Amino acid sequence: MSAGRNGLKIAPGAMVCAESELKGDVTVGAHTVIHPKARIVAEAGPIIIGDNNLIEEQVEIINRHPKSEDGTSNPNQTVMIIGNNNVFEVGCTCESLRIGDYNVVEAKASVGRQTQLSSGCIIGAMCSVSSSEELPENTVIFGSKCERRVQLERPPAQTLQLDFLTKILPNYHHLKKPVKSHTPM
Repeated sequence: MSAGRNGLKIAPGAMVCAESELKGDVTVGAHTVIHPKARIVAEAGPIIIGDNNLIEEQVEIINRHPKSEDGTSNPNQTVMIIGNNNVFEVGCTCESLRIGDYNVVEAKASVGRQTQLSSGCIIGAMCSVSSSEELPENTVIFGSKCERRVQLERPPAQTLQLDFLTKILPNYHHLKKPVKSHTPM
């Protein structure tokens, strides 16, 4: 793993399009793909993104300072941790500080700062969840009323799609490259 300017760290094998916006202390795990126009902002503290995640166009992942009751921001740093094998579909927003593995946040869905996703959860298209809770494993939130149910199995990993994108994206987009670490002789 190598560090670039602004604290950006990209693991070998990760594909980060140059047209994406990554601000602050952001760590991107191996084989994670970040599409153009994705926005990842580490304002209130570092964002650590695990391996094999898929972050599509216009996704916003923001670790922002929470507002206190008097309207001021809390200056304490808080780390946002995103596990492995998660999918963030087009136009979704995520401010959750803890996301486990094998979760899917579908198109235009929203996950608030106080909500934690365990593993295998799906937040359906255009659904919004901002309650102060950790969703149980394999929870599905769906429909116009954001109904809930628990599915029997977790969503599958997007291995084939990640492999395909790893081959195709360099043909059509410039990529942010891991900075070679300088080793003294």
